[in-house]
Amino acid sequence: MTNAAVSRLFATAALLHALAPAGVAQETGEDRPRARDVGVIIGRLPVGSGNAITDVPGVRVGHRTVWVGDSIRTGVTAILPHGGNMFERRVRAAISVGNGFGKLVGLSQVNELGELETPVLLTGTLSVFRAADALLDTLLSLPANRDVRSMNPVVGETNDGFLSDIRVRPIQPEHVREALRTATGGAVAEGSVGAGTGTRALGWKGGIGTSSRRVRVEGTEYTVGVLVQTNYGGSLMVAGVPVGRALAERAERGGGVSPESDRDGSVMIVVATDIPLAHRELERLALRSFLGIGRTGSFMSHGSGDYAIAFSTSEAPAVRDGGHMSRAFAAVVEATEEAVINSLFKATSVTGHGGRRTEALPIGPTLDILRAAGRLEER
Repeated sequence: MTNAAVSRLFATAALLHALAPAGVAQETGEDRPRARDVGVIIGRLPVGSGNAITDVPGVRVGHRTVWVGDSIRTGVTAILPHGGNMFERRVRAAISVGNGFGKLVGLSQVNELGELETPVLLTGTLSVFRAADALLDTLLSLPANRDVRSMNPVVGETNDGFLSDIRVRPIQPEHVREALRTATGGAVAEGSVGAGTGTRALGWKGGIGTSSRRVRVEGTEYTVGVLVQTNYGGSLMVAGVPVGRALAERAERGGGVSPESDRDGSVMIVVATDIPLAHRELERLALRSFLGIGRTGSFMSHGSGDYAIAFSTSEAPAVRDGGHMSRAFAAVVEATEEAVINSLFKATSVTGHGGRRTEALPIGPTLDILRAAGRLEER
């Protein structure tokens, strides 16, 4: 499809959206709870004030959901380590690869130099290059960057081609600019939003999820925050309980939806912290996030692109003490696991390209299973 055809598609969709009766367009997850809100407690460490990646001071998140007609279900999510010019105020960073079947733009330079010089964007697989181009255009247009001759945009992806017409590559520069412009601290929208609009995870509707943990290092309290874009296979585990298997058994006994558990897929993990860590320690921190993914049922399949990007917002001398690092490792594992569960709890059912539909995780039956296993903290 040509750029002109894409523009016509968006114009037509905007008109149809304006004329559609209420309730026809995008479903929202406002009425669906986060896991902790209904007594699902992951791990032992205390959470941050908002239980989100934005609990790390300065970190901002913005989304642009792209929901067009009956065929486009995708979007952009932007993660900003701070609100300034990233090229002027770079942050220490590292990227760990769990399984490399993916398209992560900017990986090699981050790991060569140990720093991020742009915000991180997440989107759908075939739009990753358009998002990177738009990010580059946006940052080069800043007056402070007028003499810049090299820049390393960092853009990750998962494949939302089941629910979205991925070959259209619908992400436009204005989508990227809106995700960047609307990025804020505080509460983060989760579920079927932004880069999570068309994703699936562990047999159910996946999406964006976030969580955080607080740890003490050398007498100072720090935060480790995680944001995930979930789109991977496996059999769902919640707080150590085989919920996916139990839901499938219920479906066999009484009909209903049975989740698939063996599909390929991917996950993007973004880890933020204000612990002063150098590149090598951030690489180790990123690596541990995959343990959190494993706790939810992932086996990192052959066709999965599993990446973790970790950055520190601190400019203080780096902490390398083993005991301190172990506390940070525990925090990132717990926060990653809970971020995944939040992505599932908040995601709504979505019908998309070709009439295909992915159901949201059924909250009531899931809580029943957890209650029976003694893993639900009653509210």
